[in-house]
Amino acid sequence: MVRLWDQSGVVAARLSGTGGRLGAHAAAVVRPTSPGTKATKANAVTRHDVTQKTGGMRRLVGLFGRLVRNTDTAVGMLYVLAPEARALDVVALSGTSRRIAAPWARIALDDAAPVAQAVREESLVWVGNSRELAERFPRVALVAPYEIMLAAAPIMDGGEAWGAVCLLWPVWHPPVLSPGERDAIGIFCGRAGRLLRHYSDRGQPVVAGADPLVLRAVRRREPGRAEALAAYDFAERLPTGCCSLDLEGRVRFLNAAAADLLGAGAADLLGSLPWERLLWVDDPAFEDAYRAAVISKQSTSFTALRPPDQWLSFRLVPGASGVSVTVTPAAGEPEQAADGPVLPPGARGPVGASAMYQLMYLAATLTEAVGVQDVVDQVADQLVPAFEAQGLVVLTAEGGRLRVVGHRGYSDEFMAKVDGTPLTSSIVTARALSRGTPLFFTSFADLHRAYPQALRFRNRDAWAFLPLITSGRPVGLLVLSYDRSRPFPQAERNVLIALAGLIAQALDRAHLYDTKHQLARTLQTGLLPKELPRIPGLEVAARYLPAGHGSEIGGDFYDLIHCGPRCAAVTIGDVQGHNLQAAALMGQVRIAVHAHATAHSAPGDVLARTNRLLSDLDPGLFTSCLFAHIDLERHIARLATAGHPPPLIRRPDGSAGILGLTPGLLLGIAPDGDYPTTEIPLPPGTLLALYTDGLVESPGVDAESAAGDLVRHLVATADLGVDAVADSLLEHALRTAPGTDDTALLIARPSGPGGAPPADDGRRGTGP
Repeated sequence: MVRLWDQSGVVAARLSGTGGRLGAHAAAVVRPTSPGTKATKANAVTRHDVTQKTGGMRRLVGLFGRLVRNTDTAVGMLYVLAPEARALDVVALSGTSRRIAAPWARIALDDAAPVAQAVREESLVWVGNSRELAERFPRVALVAPYEIMLAAAPIMDGGEAWGAVCLLWPVWHPPVLSPGERDAIGIFCGRAGRLLRHYSDRGQPVVAGADPLVLRAVRRREPGRAEALAAYDFAERLPTGCCSLDLEGRVRFLNAAAADLLGAGAADLLGSLPWERLLWVDDPAFEDAYRAAVISKQSTSFTALRPPDQWLSFRLVPGASGVSVTVTPAAGEPEQAADGPVLPPGARGPVGASAMYQLMYLAATLTEAVGVQDVVDQVADQLVPAFEAQGLVVLTAEGGRLRVVGHRGYSDEFMAKVDGTPLTSSIVTARALSRGTPLFFTSFADLHRAYPQALRFRNRDAWAFLPLITSGRPVGLLVLSYDRSRPFPQAERNVLIALAGLIAQALDRAHLYDTKHQLARTLQTGLLPKELPRIPGLEVAARYLPAGHGSEIGGDFYDLIHCGPRCAAVTIGDVQGHNLQAAALMGQVRIAVHAHATAHSAPGDVLARTNRLLSDLDPGLFTSCLFAHIDLERHIARLATAGHPPPLIRRPDGSAGILGLTPGLLLGIAPDGDYPTTEIPLPPGTLLALYTDGLVESPGVDAESAAGDLVRHLVATADLGVDAVADSLLEHALRTAPGTDDTALLIARPSGPGGAPPADDGRRGTGP
């Protein structure tokens, strides 16, 4: 069962299971085969369109419905981990609509969102009020600025994440979860985890479909026909106007008084969104009142003027199945009205309130997006529901051709026909980008008339082609498509054009970041050893773990140097900074250390000479470094350190600890730095673990305590092969101190009589 920690949502651990869904992802991060490689472009943002397995989905939704009832939840959202284990996809909703939940339909695991944090930390996340929500999760608070309380918990089984659940309560809920609520959440997460694993093992994983399922509210009882007609007659006799909206905001009932006050007949309003039919109501404000009622489950109200001079007061009362609205004449002029906000007549906004909130959410996420793929993912996740599109394509201009960098609602085969189109082509995408002019086609007939050779995907019948232009330069093209004809009113066109400019700026910044990051990563990878030399009598394994999402390149390095027939040297270091300069300096330091080591200099002299070189170069950056000379004949090691974390040691008798070394100054601070050498016995079977601070340092984590935990873990795993020890140390560190810095790790163990035999698992453990 999932661990439900204290109400503050204390960090528990970062997921890095040994296999399966998220575990496989973590293992791939530990040893990336190509640090700079991007995901396949054609598949980059395609929402998986896998058929939901009826049995598994039905049982999962049944468990979810029981949880909602047992916790008296106002709004609930159920997520499953996407097949690529990079994001959470919503599969079921309760107490809200797909339109309102659209900004949270897909949440990346590294997002600043409650469900993502719950999965990362394997623990319950509790948010007790709107202020806490704004402080901890500002993007969520931006689109849900209401008085709510929130709990998010991961769905776990076998140490692996399978999904998450998010529950919302109104402000009158107690400030903490009750024991019964915590138990209900824990029981649900345990059962749901076992269920998801069961269907996955059978090859029938429960995955997100095109739209999440919306649970129907359970009525206490079903009225008979006579009772329903009596209720209808009762509502018709009321002098007060009243109508019923479902969770999507559509009118399902209105009485005669409401129709008279609104100036519209039931036939015109039934099944429609009132803010789209009543042109004298400012739609963002009207829809926002409905939205606030649905999410917060609190009554909302406002006053609006029905032309020419009839002021009306609207009161919205929410429930599990929708919103009840009363409409009454309001007394007084606008400045005298006290019943909520006052809406001016005839000022229809460009888009609805839900779309406005989604666009605000998109704008906020784009400021945090780092790479091109981040931008494309966010645009696809937010723009499609905001404008109710069925398809989206993002293309960039590269080498005189259009390249597809992401799509939603299209097949890979169709996108392959578009990818690589010359910018000089006469097809619509190339013309829209080369001319820099937005193109809108309300139907396929319009598109075919202007561009007879235009490709059509399935039954798409309306398109918006939006050039992405920044600083006068075209950087790409955004295409939205619809299954039905669409008029694209001028207000909507203006919003889309403005939004295209925002996306273009984000895409341009992201492309620059990707270019710089790839250059630095390539440089660093080229400067690190591609393969460690084989030295008889010495087992060695090395690992390099890049920093988390959004971090720049680091300057961590390691090396194994063959110094003679029966001696070797190991070194590890970390250059200050995370940029191209740090990566370049890392290469200089490693080469200098290597050169001095092969000249058989003492460890202290190796560091002193490297320090003088750095002082002469004056790069403005400092470097920590640890150097150890291993004498395999005499079974000793001599070590010196320049401000680097001391190594861990595990001796053949089972004792272990952190080596106490006298540190010298960081390299590059002073040209005459002194670096004392320490000699220790190193009999066969002794294990040395050299690492950079990314292995033990993380915000809120004590480095000494983390190192002590590593020592205890080393004792438990030291009898394994060095490759297994290296992997185990990395996985343990990720669980206990999720790293925000690059990490290098080098394990060395002399073998021989009394030593552990070499473990040959088919790999020669090297870095990136």
